[in-house]
Formats: sequence, C-alpha cells, structure tokens
Amino acid sequence: MTHPKLAPQLIALLASLAAVSLTGAIGALASIDAATFYAQLNKPSWAPPAGVFGPVWSVLYLLMGLAAWLVWCSPGPKRWALALFGAQLFANALWSWLFFAWHRGAAAAVEVLVLLVLIAATMAAFWRIRRLAALLLLPYLVWVAFASALTWSIWRRNPGLL
Repeated sequence: MTHPKLAPQLIALLASLAAVSLTGAIGALASIDAATFYAQLNKPSWAPPAGVFGPVWSVLYLLMGLAAWLVWCSPGPKRWALALFGAQLFANALWSWLFFAWHRGAAAAVEVLVLLVLIAATMAAFWRIRRLAALLLLPYLVWVAFASALTWSIWRRNPGLL
C-alpha cells in the first residue's frame, strides 16, 4: 500500500516534467533545421558548437521541472510563482520560433531578455516558497544570460540572415 501523500506528489512531479518536456518539444519543432541554420551563421569565437545545446537544455529542463514540482508540493500560496513559471516556459519556447523558424534576430534578442527577467522573477517567487527550487533555476538563469549575449552577437553579425 502506498503512502496517501505519495500519489499526488508523484502526479505533480510527472505533470511538472511533462510541462517542461512540452516546452522543449514546442521549441524543438521550431528548431528542426537549427543545426543547418546555426552552421550558416557568423558566430563569435565563444559560441558553443551546435551539439552542446541539446544536452545542456535536457539538464536545464530536468532542473526546471524539479523546481516547479518542489514549489507545487510546498504548503502555502503558490499561484503567482507557478504563473511566473508558466510565463517563462512560454517565453522559452517562443525564442526558438523567433530565432530558428522565423529568423527574427532583433525580436529574439529582445525576447530573450524578457525571458531572463521572467526567470529572475520566477526565482524570486520560488525563493519565498522553497529556496532549493530557486537554486535549481540558477543554472538556467546563467545559461539564458549567456544565450542573451550570444543571441545579440549573432544577430548583429548576420544582418542578411536574421
């Protein structure tokens, strides 16, 4: 027999991981030709090779899912924190469409900054509920800060493509 609180927590974990996986899948749909497009771009010397992005995002999505689950299972009000989490998931998926599918470099450069602000706001909201959840988002914040600089640099170097 299972513990009565275990089933809802497991369902919440699966739902949280499903939400971030769906975000990744939506972004992946926009990125079907990303490797080819990325190879064509004039990139700064500090740009990672295309093969780095998949593994990094896999780890980040796992951490994001765990963070949201920790908040979901915490006592007290959490609607605002989870709404912010949902907003940043939307912004996360949108960036791939702006950059890879629609080749809108300026919009992607602005949107990734919006994403960065949403992640920071989500972390602040998570911190008030469960500090570990906020800390699990720290690698995501750092990566998106790096991605912000990379997006800006690539956009400025590729006026004909972006």
